[in-house]
Amino acid sequence: MFVDTATVKVCAGDGGNGVVSFRHEKFVDRGGPDGGDGGDGGNVVLQASRNQNTLASFRYHKELSAEAGKPGFKQKKHGRSGKDLTIKLPVGTVIKSNGDVLADLTHDGQEVIIAKGGKGGFGNAHFVSSRRQAPRIAEKGEAGDVLDLELELKSIADVGIIGLPNAGKSTLLARVSNARPEIANYAFTTLTPNLGVVDLDKNTSLLLADVPGLIEGASQGKGLGDDFLRHVERTSVLVHLIDAYQDDVVTAYKTIIKELKDYQIDLSSKPQVVALNKIDGIDEDQIADMQKQLKKVVPKGTQLFAVSAQSGVGLKPMLFEVHKLVVEARQAVAEQEEPEAGLPVLRLPDTMHSWDVVKEGKTFVVTGRKIERFAHRTDFESNQAVERLRDIMKKMGIMHQLRRQGVEPDQTITIGKPPIGSIQY
Repeated sequence: MFVDTATVKVCAGDGGNGVVSFRHEKFVDRGGPDGGDGGDGGNVVLQASRNQNTLASFRYHKELSAEAGKPGFKQKKHGRSGKDLTIKLPVGTVIKSNGDVLADLTHDGQEVIIAKGGKGGFGNAHFVSSRRQAPRIAEKGEAGDVLDLELELKSIADVGIIGLPNAGKSTLLARVSNARPEIANYAFTTLTPNLGVVDLDKNTSLLLADVPGLIEGASQGKGLGDDFLRHVERTSVLVHLIDAYQDDVVTAYKTIIKELKDYQIDLSSKPQVVALNKIDGIDEDQIADMQKQLKKVVPKGTQLFAVSAQSGVGLKPMLFEVHKLVVEARQAVAEQEEPEAGLPVLRLPDTMHSWDVVKEGKTFVVTGRKIERFAHRTDFESNQAVERLRDIMKKMGIMHQLRRQGVEPDQTITIGKPPIGSIQY
């Protein structure tokens, strides 16, 4: 089943907890703390794969999680980090969250870390100081990122075959490639995009996409709507197929161009060739007259062809012209691309050091990414851990702000919204 949109929730692994432990060995005086750190949580990695061609699997798997980190051990042994979760997606998948584009997988093997695993918590061996010889503090592991993703597949093909329903697009694809789309003598036979490889010679091939038939108003949802116009966006070149038996070939051409403009203006400026199809049995003078009419409305320099997808007449010169345009388009893209450095990681806006204090009733609520991060890692059952959190809040200036806002002794201070934990001033 072909599915080109999906939603999925991804959860990176939580970090493992650090441990409180003390060295107890015979003949070892004052062994001291030896609690190890927790392991980091696994990341969620998205990977483009040419072996995937649909998002159908996400109809049944709505939530995917990476492995959590393991807790630390005594003798300063670290917990094992969680394994990354690699999700394979078709090449051409755009990943969004709340409508914002986070990543665009445009080539095979491309990877992006979309959700970062939580850091493992420190064990008590980390907190030894001249004043704190036997700390009973250990951090909890950090929570991993959780994201609701919207996936949108835009097929990546060199050439998009467009035209009104029943123009012969599927017949053309079947004639020149290894694809076997459904073909019938009625409109809207093609309900999903079909891809096929055209081998022009031993070293030259093209990937063609047959886009389901468009009608007037498709960009506003008529017919099959604009669901499949996104598949045209990625193509380098368009083959605009027109049924030579149309009453008005110019109107047929203008209808499709208008829909492309209404959907996304850049589409109509793509390199294209225009081909009159189904010319078998039509007088040469009639064909010449139709081409003359079309020449008046197509962009300057656009090549016009008369072909028969059924018999193969005129297809070879058209395909070589298409290949020439594809090569030119590829070269233009290659000149603009910059090489990637390492595996990209989704970066959130830098609000790490900002915080806010608000009084709600008799309680003060402190919010902010950095302080909430520390709160998540704090064991509120441990007095030493709470004292450490107070020190952090003091260094960040939060305690000073609380005094300015009138906090009183023993008043409750809640961290996070929803609450992560509370301390008394």
